[in-house]
Amino acid sequence: MKNDISGKGDIPGLRPQDTATLRSNALFGRLPDRALALLVGTAQVRTVPRGTTLFVQDEEADRFFVLLDGWVKLYRLTRDGSEAVVNIVAPGETFAEAAMFASGKFPVCAEAVADSRVMTLTAEGFARCLREDDQIAFAMLGSLSVRLRHLVQQIEQLQVQPTPQRVGTFLLRFCPEGPGSAVFALPFDKALIARRLGMQPETFSRALAKLRGVGVETQGGTVSVADLDDLRRFCHVDEEGADAERD
Repeated sequence: MKNDISGKGDIPGLRPQDTATLRSNALFGRLPDRALALLVGTAQVRTVPRGTTLFVQDEEADRFFVLLDGWVKLYRLTRDGSEAVVNIVAPGETFAEAAMFASGKFPVCAEAVADSRVMTLTAEGFARCLREDDQIAFAMLGSLSVRLRHLVQQIEQLQVQPTPQRVGTFLLRFCPEGPGSAVFALPFDKALIARRLGMQPETFSRALAKLRGVGVETQGGTVSVADLDDLRRFCHVDEEGADAERD
């Protein structure tokens, strides 16, 4: 395969802009072109409609994923059959790679909560690439380190951060970097966001109401932020912290 991974006939479903998406991820970002082309050359890209289950809890973890477009919910099923949302995966993020190397079983379920495009890399293909280029192994370690940092921050938010700040920090995930204002549509319903943040829907609604004091307005599924820097200060989030929430 050529070092160019622009998707011009090499991998069905891979688009020219996907190279930038992959390069934004810690696993792929610092790989030389040859290593990236080698790894992507083993992958499969597919489009999945909203509601598609990608894998289920305790299924054999023989693959991992890169989300190119859309949103994916990771959740565990509790004993009473309810869902405990662990994470909502954003475009450019990988998921399920740790399970592939650890227990060998997926610890969560994964479901597309928006129409999505997903790149799948198999354990067999990944292992073959590792044998051919050891830089991929170091990139994987870096990616898992970023994931661990994100999980620590997530635990800190759940235990320490007040509810309005927790909601505001999550909303910053959908905002551009730098100063100014922002208007965006939430890509999934508010009830799912509430579960992701470990709160009841009514608690989430009250937190949104309190955010009006710092210029955050909601109209249905549309959110407007009058001043991004004001919201970051309120949430005690700097640019680096906002980037970590996006990673």
